[in-house]
Amino acid sequence: MAIEHTNWDNLRLFLAVVRAQSAQEAARRLEVDHSTITRRLHRLEKELGAQLFERTPAGHVLTMAGHRLLEHVEQMENSMVRVGEDIGGERHALTGHVCLGATEGFGSFFLAQHLSHFTERHPGIQVELLIVPRFINLSQREADLAVNVERPHSSGQVCSKLCDYRLRLYASRDYLARHAPITHPRDLRGHRFVGYVEELVFSNELRYLAAVVPQAHTPLRSTSVVAQYNVACAGRGLAVLPCFMAAHSPQLVPVLPEVIDVQRTFWIAAPANRRDLARVRALWDFLRDVVARHQGLLMDGGAAGPG
Repeated sequence: MAIEHTNWDNLRLFLAVVRAQSAQEAARRLEVDHSTITRRLHRLEKELGAQLFERTPAGHVLTMAGHRLLEHVEQMENSMVRVGEDIGGERHALTGHVCLGATEGFGSFFLAQHLSHFTERHPGIQVELLIVPRFINLSQREADLAVNVERPHSSGQVCSKLCDYRLRLYASRDYLARHAPITHPRDLRGHRFVGYVEELVFSNELRYLAAVVPQAHTPLRSTSVVAQYNVACAGRGLAVLPCFMAAHSPQLVPVLPEVIDVQRTFWIAAPANRRDLARVRALWDFLRDVVARHQGLLMDGGAAGPG
């Protein structure tokens, strides 16, 4: 494929469709007519002499030719952004779109509230928070950077430890009031627990319930930690939860905190070819600053630093 004489605007639309996974969603994000996107994609395919997408009911899926073009166009985009940073300075650089992927609990109960401060500080940057109960696939361009519960080992990524966090066993005040006092691990026998669906746990780092309470009675299981949190808040069972999540509910209290203490780590990663883009770097640095100021919340559900 030869793209040296191809209109950059058409390539920009191509990128938008790839990232939105449909022409209709790309049109909405760019605030242009769907017909304009479709027409210019056809024009681009004709110029290059290759079909770039398979049009399916689920959206636009890249062909092999589309994947090859995407690699080149992303390199062009990165080069253009770096030119803008070099010539226009930081004010010009801190614009554009950044997609941040995160695990469900951390994304919903911690990151979401703080990202609003980031967008106020950098009004030229649009942030999309991708929250899923699984690993974010950076190699498939699901996001520009991601927070995961395991350290990624892909050679094409820049990775760093973001922070440690603590989990404890929690129950609601109502639940505890209806049962005999729990003063020793043996008192947990016969209690109801809610945990993950073992066969569908996406990381061994999440297999902590069996270690904390061997042979725990789990009549209800879920792939969602938010669902587990809601079950515990409703007084329907005990759950091992991150302290930063439990802190959101005045109903939840730790059970045997001097005995049951689980620690895990969040890792932050970005594709090597996007890590140094100014908007990605700004969000990366912001996240590191935020977790540093909220160690009390992350480690024991206590007070956080300002901002």
